[in-house]
Amino acid sequence: MPLSGPADPLPHRPRRVLVAGTSGSGKTSLAVRIAAALHVRHVEIDALFHGPAWTPRPSFERDVHHFSAGPAWVTEWQYGSVRAHLAERADLVVWLDLPRHRVMRQVVRRTLVRRLRRQQLWNGNIEPSLWTFFTDPDHIVRWAWLTHHKTATRVTHLLRQHPDLTVVRLRSHRDAEAWLSGPLHHSTRHSS
Repeated sequence: MPLSGPADPLPHRPRRVLVAGTSGSGKTSLAVRIAAALHVRHVEIDALFHGPAWTPRPSFERDVHHFSAGPAWVTEWQYGSVRAHLAERADLVVWLDLPRHRVMRQVVRRTLVRRLRRQQLWNGNIEPSLWTFFTDPDHIVRWAWLTHHKTATRVTHLLRQHPDLTVVRLRSHRDAEAWLSGPLHHSTRHSS
């Protein structure tokens, strides 16, 4: 199936949804809204991955396999160790494909706000000091810049591996709003 756009009708009411996009694109915010519209559980995959002090949780893959065995959920499509498994289970992928300049504006703002407010994230973690942008090659802002192009490659590969999987490409927040209030809303009203 070719990529769908924000106005294209969905072939069925989705039950297991992945939200793809680069770091800082707004995947989690969109995933929360999709889950609410579908009345299904949102599982924030970062919360499963990050343990205290930003260490990966040993139970991550097991936890992902556990929730994804369920009949209905929405989560973010990330982490290489579980990406293929999640793709096998999903019946819809929503690709938030924002331009790099938009993503960078969002991720810088989000990182600054989280750090200045010392906002607690997953399992007690907070954003590291701002100076780590210069010292940590995996700093989220640097990561977003360097990996922005990779989602397109992953989605292309996904479409080859799963040609029957519906992938909706949203190129802006306006597209996302149109899709949420249009095709997604209609799929929830007309399902049995």
